[in-house]
Amino acid sequence: MPPSNPDRRRALADAAVHLLAASGVHGLTHRTAERAAGLPTGTASNYFRDREALLVAAAERVVELHLADMDAAADCQTGEPDLAELLTESLLAAATVLRDRYLAIFELRLEAVRRPGLNRALEGLQEVATGFTRGHHAQLGLAIPPDRVPALIALYGGALFTLVTAPEGTVTREGVEQIVRAMIPPLG
Repeated sequence: MPPSNPDRRRALADAAVHLLAASGVHGLTHRTAERAAGLPTGTASNYFRDREALLVAAAERVVELHLADMDAAADCQTGEPDLAELLTESLLAAATVLRDRYLAIFELRLEAVRRPGLNRALEGLQEVATGFTRGHHAQLGLAIPPDRVPALIALYGGALFTLVTAPEGTVTREGVEQIVRAMIPPLG
């Protein structure tokens, strides 16, 4: 059973996310995660039995951070909720301030094609994110039918990939707004 020091576990997961963004999946090992987290050699293997477990922890951490961001966005919402504004702000932040986080998740998604255990973990996390998104939309009173949420998430994911993998400094608010206008279906 792994040690129960949540701060160390989180530090290793955060280091894994950073390494995935900076070096790709092949740059992430127990040793590189320990060094990046400033922890002693051998610590990572105490928390994650193998590399796949470390990859799953990175995926879980990205989802945890994303859900916290969604909560914060919902809490900051004042007045009439506007789906286009929420999507624009979310995509713009993801492609700029949070770029590393999303580069890491794309690395994980690609690696999951070859790792069934990681793929199962990501599928489960996708289900959680879909349910969470439906709940937020309902809480905000957005007129998105629940059965359309998976399609909206797929469109968001495609837009996110395009924006996050664009050369740094090239993503503009106007470009993101144009993408969001094309994503949102008529709800009549």
